[in-house]
Amino acid sequence: MPLTNGDVATTTSQLARGQELLDCSSALEYLKNEYKHQDGLDVQSLLDSRSHGGLTYNDFLVLPGYIGFPASDVALDTPVTKRITLKTPLLSSPMDTVTEHSMAIHMALLGGLGVIHHNCSAEDQAEMVRKVKRFENGFILDPVVLSPDTTVSEAKQLKEKWGFGGFPVTEKGTLRSKLIGMITTRDIQFHPTPSDPVTSVMSTDLVTAPSGTTLAEANAVLSKSKKGKLPIVDSSHNLISLLSRSDLMKNLHYPLASKLPHSKQLICAAAIGTRPEDRDRLQKLADAGLDIVVLDSSQGNSIFQIEMIKYIKDQYPGLDVIGGNVVTVAQAANLIAAGVDGLRIGMGSGSACITQEVMAVGRPQAASVFNVSSFAARFGVPCIADGGIQNVGHIVKGLALGASTVMMGGLLAGTTESPGNYFVSREGQLVKAYRGMGSIDAMEDKKAGSSAKGVQKSDAGKARYFSEGDRLLVAQGVSGSVLDRGSVTKFVPYLLAGLQHSLQDIGMKSLTALREGVRDGTVRFELRTVSAQAEGNVHGLHSFDKKLYS
Repeated sequence: MPLTNGDVATTTSQLARGQELLDCSSALEYLKNEYKHQDGLDVQSLLDSRSHGGLTYNDFLVLPGYIGFPASDVALDTPVTKRITLKTPLLSSPMDTVTEHSMAIHMALLGGLGVIHHNCSAEDQAEMVRKVKRFENGFILDPVVLSPDTTVSEAKQLKEKWGFGGFPVTEKGTLRSKLIGMITTRDIQFHPTPSDPVTSVMSTDLVTAPSGTTLAEANAVLSKSKKGKLPIVDSSHNLISLLSRSDLMKNLHYPLASKLPHSKQLICAAAIGTRPEDRDRLQKLADAGLDIVVLDSSQGNSIFQIEMIKYIKDQYPGLDVIGGNVVTVAQAANLIAAGVDGLRIGMGSGSACITQEVMAVGRPQAASVFNVSSFAARFGVPCIADGGIQNVGHIVKGLALGASTVMMGGLLAGTTESPGNYFVSREGQLVKAYRGMGSIDAMEDKKAGSSAKGVQKSDAGKARYFSEGDRLLVAQGVSGSVLDRGSVTKFVPYLLAGLQHSLQDIGMKSLTALREGVRDGTVRFELRTVSAQAEGNVHGLHSFDKKLYS
């Protein structure tokens, strides 16, 4: 039946008058044979500073690809150092308003990594590392063990110190001594006589497993029992190790957790400076169980950092070292040659950083990440895109340009797990304090001094910006506040879901595939004009509510 209205064949408004139409089924073949140039730009053309200047994340977009899989299939596994791989590419920054033990624990549980700041005493920082390492275990090889003479009062004090209340009791009060009972919080919570020995209230009806039991077998025994702890004993009933029900639950609730394969403890990273006294700090951190040390400097290409890298690799061969910060290939080459296991990229791009403005030194972040990570990849050194991350899109772009992970400061500073207290702003909004480590507030902080005798107090802010000996401090950061973002247990999963959906749109099933696609030119990019950036944001509305996740 012919159309009498809107029939293209009978009107003068055809798409291509006088041009022969091709068979639609040949569209793919025509594209392959006739279109020699793909849409957009490859990454080398995009980041050509001679043609386009130095670009940052807002200056370009990634072009979409073909979707042939659900977003949930996208794998986010990625290396953070030469030896350690994470299941998600998100790190929290070593800033004193971002990462202490609570943030480090939760970032690791969610598959990422939190880097504990060093704007505090070495003892306080080591204690934070211990809290991270003791939060989750497989077999606990160094449990806190009580002796028969320990009092109920002392057991309560240990609970306050360590944050848990289940302790084995052995004849000698040590590991590899005969197990005689277990103390739990319920045993001591309402006991009326604090001076009584723990033997008067401890449980003696114990479920144990023999030495040699595998972790899977021990977890099966623990899950069937109604006990909170499972002691592992030898043939003489001497305590060898311990397994905790809480760790079993953590495995169920946090399947992506960043853990060491042998101990099942959370991976912990912490920052230090490059001063001589930082070697003493590092010893305390290593004794506490540190896995990754991050050398924290705004300009990492220095003799101080190179010497520190060589010292750590010589004295602590089991410790991975991340160097930085760097933004050029020449900076990176010196640190790679010194032996770093990872690099941190960024200078002046952080939300609370004014280095580029004040010092006229730095580099736009997209240009930095691409050039440094391309060079470092030739030596198998993973890179962290540190700074300038304001949303999910920036995370995607940092990873697309070659970074294996991204580091966030301001984006996480407003979460429940960051240090500090909430307060209400003048506008009536719930906010949290946030400051750059180069701010005057951070550089004048009195908490951070060295505890060593005869050593002048010097905080992480001054050390990071080489300002220890300055009579007049020059700020390279600002102090401010950020809006409340709730808990990272909700915010980080939102970031990860957004990242998976973005890779789905690009047509890449993993971060490895994304990096390969960028390298071989399959993944394409497009520059954005100022008008394009305005078009890509909310526009034309009288009012709107920008709710990012539910």
